Formats: sequence, structure tokens, C-alpha cells
Amino acid sequence: MNTFSTLDIVVFLFYFILVAGYGIWVYRRKSAGSGSASHDYFLAEGSLTWWAIGASLIASNISAEQFIGMSGSGYRIGMAIAVYELMAAATLVIVAVFFMPVYLKNRIYTMPQFLEQRYGKSVATTMALFWLGLYVVVNLTSILYLGALAISSLSGIALLPCMLFLALFAAVITLGGMKVIGYTDVVQVTCLVIGGLVTTWLALDLVAALGNKHGALAGFSELYASTRDHFDMVLKRDNPNYMDLPGLSVLLGGMWIVNLNYWGCNQYITQRALGADLPTARKGLLFAAFLKLLMPVIVVLPGIAAYALDKSGALGDAMHSGGELNPDRAYPILLGLLPSGLKGIAFAALTAAVVASLAGKANSIATIFTLDIYTKLFNKTASEQRMVWIGRVSVVVAMALAVLIAPMMGIDKKGGFQYIQEYTGFVSPGILAMFLLGFFWKKTTAGAAMFATIGGLAGSILLKFLPGMMDLSFLAPIGFSKATAGGVYEIPFLDRMFIVFWFVVAGMVVISKLAAAHRDHVPKHMHIDRSLFRVDGGFAFGSALICVLLAGIYTAWW
Repeated sequence: MNTFSTLDIVVFLFYFILVAGYGIWVYRRKSAGSGSASHDYFLAEGSLTWWAIGASLIASNISAEQFIGMSGSGYRIGMAIAVYELMAAATLVIVAVFFMPVYLKNRIYTMPQFLEQRYGKSVATTMALFWLGLYVVVNLTSILYLGALAISSLSGIALLPCMLFLALFAAVITLGGMKVIGYTDVVQVTCLVIGGLVTTWLALDLVAALGNKHGALAGFSELYASTRDHFDMVLKRDNPNYMDLPGLSVLLGGMWIVNLNYWGCNQYITQRALGADLPTARKGLLFAAFLKLLMPVIVVLPGIAAYALDKSGALGDAMHSGGELNPDRAYPILLGLLPSGLKGIAFAALTAAVVASLAGKANSIATIFTLDIYTKLFNKTASEQRMVWIGRVSVVVAMALAVLIAPMMGIDKKGGFQYIQEYTGFVSPGILAMFLLGFFWKKTTAGAAMFATIGGLAGSILLKFLPGMMDLSFLAPIGFSKATAGGVYEIPFLDRMFIVFWFVVAGMVVISKLAAAHRDHVPKHMHIDRSLFRVDGGFAFGSALICVLLAGIYTAWW
């Protein structure tokens, strides 16, 4: 099952040579026409087209946690987990309309730079250090480890060589700068979509065979009939997976905090559009939103197909690891069932997803470290070439750290996708509150922002461990707690984020008003006027189409 044929190797080598060759060509063209060396390296200022921005957003976002973790959640939970992808499409429209014009109008290149302009150096430096730690310890390590785990399962190569290969491949792309990343991501996302759709088609064909039929459409019909419970989009309280996706909170509560923080306040994502003009950036975000609507087909349906195959006995005990069911094995097992040649395409798609995400994350780490730490604290007069060199060194250091610590994090034991969502969820409410009030309420002070940083994290930790200290059954009638198998009432982490977000907002308002009353601080504010939020007819039509499609999906499978 896990052996590569000569054809698979040839297909994968073709992908590798294509990406590497195109990256070298882009780098040479970039070098010939460079302007500001640092802005060109970190942001590809003015050189990415809308389709490159959109493709790069998706290539950087879709990685091992989706292919492996979300497919595993598709096996365990069903199509409801696709809310992360579907709501992202709506969120990208909101970010394009309200967030991006503020960043571009005020010439924001990094998220800590926004915080410095709005709140001052202490808030910016604190958050820069915090983001660096989060990106390396949670995001970079999980992407690298889960990707290497999947590739190891598929190829039969040991885990460490797979990690080293992915880290080296991604580092080489990253050393070329954001323009190389952006344009090679177009190739990567093409491989990702084609390979992902091929895998889904073949998985559905395998399901069709269970009913003595063939073809993807017959397979989908068979899958829907045999796993109807896996197509509920909003889970009820009696569903065993309610703690992961607590009912209407996925549409009205904490899921908005997850998505708005990820797509609007995340250097890793927004960096792709920060070097463009506003119309180009908006078109890129809208293109990414349409690509997002494809992702449930590519990363969730295969997990549900694996569930149907396993339920029929077609997979034997392949879904079990060490005697226990491991849903994260769903996608690698499906890849192992592919015929010769197609396995190489799927392998290239998975590698493309992992490498693109690693490169994007490493570039964001380099950007924040160089522009917000090194040049602010260590060398304020650094030359353009020096900043680029420091950025490249930080890429290598970050990748080396990820390789060293990834095996120690227990990522595979916690469920890849939930691991990332849970740990980033500790800080998302405070960060989002800090940004939203910073945008739209001029009276917000630096003290309030610092409260968001510390209070958001403290509140999340408190609610995480509160069930062990007191009975939370009184929250059950309003849907904010549910009894676990052990009889303890716990708060779903999405609801926890929702509660903490409003707690932080309330605290920020009180602190800002107290400061104004005592005239302790005159808050800074951004240059914002209503004209920034106007959109053209084409963008409005595309946004409306996305909303109609989302409404149709949830109406059909509520």
C-alpha cells in the first residue's frame, strides 16, 4: 500500500522540478528589477497580481492540518467541520471590505506595526514576541510534523528524513522572498486542487463500489445514503462531537472570532495582500473566497468516504493505531489505496500544501522578527541588504527549531486540526478585540490593548480549567456547557472564545473610559473614513454570489 512505483516517483520529481525551476526564474526576474530590497523581499511590494494573491492565500492556508486533521474530523464528525472552510469564504469578504483598506491607507506592513501606530511600542513589542512564539511553537511545528507524518505513511520513508526534506524545500523557497512564494504558490495551489480533486473522485469511486456501482456521482449518492448523519451541518446537543462544534455557535458565536482573527489579524495571511493596491488586494481576497468553497470537497469528503469504507469493513484495521481508532489516518490511508501514477499526483498535492504553508509561515516569522524586533531593538540603522540577510537567517533558525521540537509536542496524539484550533483559541479573542476596537473606536487606549493581551489569555486559561474548580451545569440551559462522559460540565472551546471576547471588549471599554476621565492618556487613532469601505460593482456581485452559495449549502444540509 505504501510503496511508490517508478511512475509515482517520476510524477513527483516533475512537480519538484517545476516548482524549483519556476521559483528560480521568478527570483532572477525579481533580482533584475528590485526596488526597495527589504519591502521586495518581505512583501513583494506592487508585484503580485490578484490571482497570485488569492492562490497564495489558499496555498498557505491549506496544509497538513486540513488534509490530515480536517479529513480526520470529517471521518469523526462529518461535513459540519467544513464550517471552518465555508465561513472563511464569508470572512474573506469582510476582511476585504473593512480590514484591508485600513491597513493599506495607513501603510501597514506588519501586524505589530499596526499595534505600534495605534497603541505604542510596548504593546507592539509584546505582541511581536508573542506572535513569534505562537508561529514557531504551534503553527510551524504542527504543519511540519503532520505533513511529515502523512508523507512518511504514504512513502514508507522514516519520519525524520521527511521532516528534513519538507523544512529544506520550504526554506529554499522562502529565501527567495515573498514574490517567489507568491508566484510558486500558484503552481502549488494548482497541484493542490487537481491532486485533491483526483483523490476525492477516487475515494467516492471506492464508495460506489460498495453498492456495485462506479463513478464519483454514484459514490456521492451512496455515501450520502449510508452516512446521512455525517452530513448534518449544525450539530445538536446530543451529538457526541458537540464540544468541538457547539450548535449555532458555529454560525453566530465563537467561529466568527476564529475566522476574523485568522484572516484579518494574522501576519501569515494578510502579508500576501499588504504589498498590493486596494483593488488588487480585494480581487485577490475574493478569488481566495471562491477557492475556499472548493475545500470541503477536497479535505472533508475524503474523510467521510473513509468512514463509509471503514464501516463496511473495506479498510480492515488500518484506521487503528496501537489498538485505538485514529481518525487522522483517514487521508494517508486513502492515498495509499490510489493506483500507480495517481499516488504520485496526490503525493505532490500534499507536499505542495505543506511546503506552501511552511514557506508562508517562515516568511511571516522573518518579517516580524526583522521589521519589528531586530530593527526596533537591535539595529535601527540596518541597511536594506542587512535586513534581508537577517530575514533569511531567521528563516533557517525557525525551521531548525521546528524540526527539533515538533516530535516533542504530542501533536499526533491530540488530533491535528483540534490541536491548532484549541491553542490558537487561547489568544484569538484578545487579539481580535484589540484590532476591532483599534480600528473603529478612537477612544481605545494602550492600557486597554495591554489588557486585551493579558486578560484575553488569562480569561481563556481560567475558563479552560474552571470545570475542575466548580459546577458549570447552570450554563447548560443557555447552551454554554455540556456534561462530558465523566459527568463534568465543560464549556466548548468555541463558546469559551465567544465569552472571553466579550469580556475583553467590556474590559477595554471600561479601561479606556477611565483613562479619558482622568486624562491619563490621549489615544492614537488610525486614518479612517467611510469612503474606504466602498466597493465596485464586480466585487459586490462576487460577494453576493458567495453569500447565496453559503445560504444554499446550509439550507440544504441544516
